[in-house]
Amino acid sequence: MGQLQRSQTGATEMMRAPHSPAKTQVRESGMKVGFIGLGNVGGKLAGSLLRNGIDVRVFDLNADLVAAKVAQGASQGEGAAAIMQACDAVITCLPSPAASAAVVEEMLPHVAPGKIWMEMSTTDTEEVRRLGALVAAQGGAAVDCPVSGGCHRAETGNISIYAGCDRATFEQVLPLLSCMGRRILHVGEIGQASVLKVMTNYLATANLLTLCEALTVMKAAGIDLGLTYEAIAMSSGTSFVHETESQLILSGARDVNFTMDLVQKDIGLFQKLADRHGVPLELSPKIIEMMTDGQARYGARAQSDRMIERLEEATGLEVRAPGFPRTLTDEEPETRGYEVTPRRAASSGQKYPGVRGKAPVRP
Repeated sequence: MGQLQRSQTGATEMMRAPHSPAKTQVRESGMKVGFIGLGNVGGKLAGSLLRNGIDVRVFDLNADLVAAKVAQGASQGEGAAAIMQACDAVITCLPSPAASAAVVEEMLPHVAPGKIWMEMSTTDTEEVRRLGALVAAQGGAAVDCPVSGGCHRAETGNISIYAGCDRATFEQVLPLLSCMGRRILHVGEIGQASVLKVMTNYLATANLLTLCEALTVMKAAGIDLGLTYEAIAMSSGTSFVHETESQLILSGARDVNFTMDLVQKDIGLFQKLADRHGVPLELSPKIIEMMTDGQARYGARAQSDRMIERLEEATGLEVRAPGFPRTLTDEEPETRGYEVTPRRAASSGQKYPGVRGKAPVRP
């Protein structure tokens, strides 16, 4: 049995009992795992599986990425179809819905009862449901389980994961998810995880753009930017984006391992979702317009935090400060993942007080 604890957000979190680690469950089951897509995020998630002793077969169009994972102990797969044939669960982490569709269509003839497809890309909810239905028609199970929290947390296995699927399938894949992430939230049926993920990426993008404006205005007003960083971090204006990307902006590195084309995909999916449900958004179109301008200036695949340079060019100011890191490091120790149980205030009548965590201090 696990034990319940309260999180800083007020949600109840189920900690896995120490005598039943997730990696042991996977190894004892003999589950073979395939991983397709070894880019900035996928490569790190696959690395977490390997670090936890999971039997992983990998594939990517980039042979160097495959070779790097083989050197870490993975087996080399010979394409999507072969990986589905050989594995019990196949994870995809790909750059676009079209790429995911192509891979699933290649795997589909080899899907059978007992096989699981796990989509860890950020994708369109209707598309993941369509592909999931095709997998189910073959007797398999499908999960959309995108991640949130940045590449530095994907590398340490401390990233957060949403999982959309039926409860029985969730119980099957939870040991795997617990090796790749710290907080795992079962969100209901397939597709709901993708809805939540594009929403969080929209919020992160909006926050990045407002931070660019805030930092530039403080520079123009003559306020020390190191002081500005700490003032934001200890205030009601702080956020995960500030505590990570603001540091890369101020150091001048401006490389958060997330490119503008990926941002455009995600915020475009959010706008599409709003349009589908008839919600007239005002900020979203402006954010898309600003990111489009950033791509025109710096390139479609420029790092997203280079958006600060639009304001630097407009003002002639340099928004930088000494003492900030050029790369992000997750300083929290790797911890076995656990399921987060969401608040149910609406159905239970119970009210939860807001609980704020302490903002981390800049190293």
